Amino acid sequence: MPAPCSACGASPAALRRPKTGHALCRACFLAAFEEETHQAIVAGRLFRPGETVAIGASGGKDSTVLAHLLQLLDQRHGYGLRLLLLSVDEGIAGYRDASLAAVRRHQRRSGLPLHVVSYCQLYGWSMDRIARHLGPRNNCTFCGVFRRQALDRGALLMGADKIATGHNADDVAETVLMNFLRGDVGRLRRGAGTGPAGGEGAVPRCKPLRHAYEKEIVLYAYFQGLDYFSTECVYAPQAYRGYARALLKDLEAARPSAVADLGHSGERLSLRSDLRMPARGTCQRCGYVASQPLCKACVLLEGLDRGLPKLGIGKHRRLRDKLRDGQPLTQEERRRLGAPAEGEPPEEQEPRGELGTDEEPWGRRELRGPQDLDF
Repeated sequence: MPAPCSACGASPAALRRPKTGHALCRACFLAAFEEETHQAIVAGRLFRPGETVAIGASGGKDSTVLAHLLQLLDQRHGYGLRLLLLSVDEGIAGYRDASLAAVRRHQRRSGLPLHVVSYCQLYGWSMDRIARHLGPRNNCTFCGVFRRQALDRGALLMGADKIATGHNADDVAETVLMNFLRGDVGRLRRGAGTGPAGGEGAVPRCKPLRHAYEKEIVLYAYFQGLDYFSTECVYAPQAYRGYARALLKDLEAARPSAVADLGHSGERLSLRSDLRMPARGTCQRCGYVASQPLCKACVLLEGLDRGLPKLGIGKHRRLRDKLRDGQPLTQEERRRLGAPAEGEPPEEQEPRGELGTDEEPWGRRELRGPQDLDF
């Protein structure tokens, strides 16, 4: 016979919460999960009345639960928000087509407005085409940089004041681990998503589910009968995050509170007062937020357009400076940057206008921006 619910005592328990270990019935779990999310929003001062919030909708469990919860809590507690769904089409055949179909099904049920921006519209490249140029490694580097900027550009087009993403406690813990392992001081605290909505992009971001365990999000979606897409991206197995995720699972098996502990560690990090951080400016080419003359997206696009896909990856600053000064590269230098072998026919490209050669100095071509989008 099932144990009684530890909250109401009247109904049999349907689950034992991974986060707290409490045995709860379905109704009490749903009520507790929703109240904890509300308290996280209030304590973090994530929203203000009258704001337009773009929900990053991928079709997965996290963003689907987030969209459902924000709509529910906004009606229940009177946040006074205008909610929108914002999706990014990276151009991954099969995978993204199915996930966008799940987003559209949720949009029809919720009635929230949906906008979709694509890599092809913004950058003239799809992820599948990038992967053919780049090979099996580093695809997530390109996708992560492009997706962050695509969300910002889409939110600006929609007139959004904030972007809400479905990052959960496991995601935050993985990010803290990754930044520790890489020694990335600048992102360590930002990755924890602490305090009021903010971030390094053009539009402030927040993570209402940052204290929610991934397992509990799955349980909430199951009990609410939410429809979501659950297949992993075809390029994800090569991602560095996968190693951090595996390490986190081992830590959680030995110490169940490891997920929350890592998130709290990220919140409590402090930097030395004399530590100099990069100054925030704007990209000289596209006008996006950047700490260097060119933003990361423009550097990556420059390499792709020149047939040198590894130009923006790794320690190639000397070669980037050489190109910027208009100096030609040797065959060996081009090979190091991922250029096709001599005699190998180049891939047929979609027309995007004049691309130039590797002897052409940087700055003569414009990155396609949001003005090129047509909803």
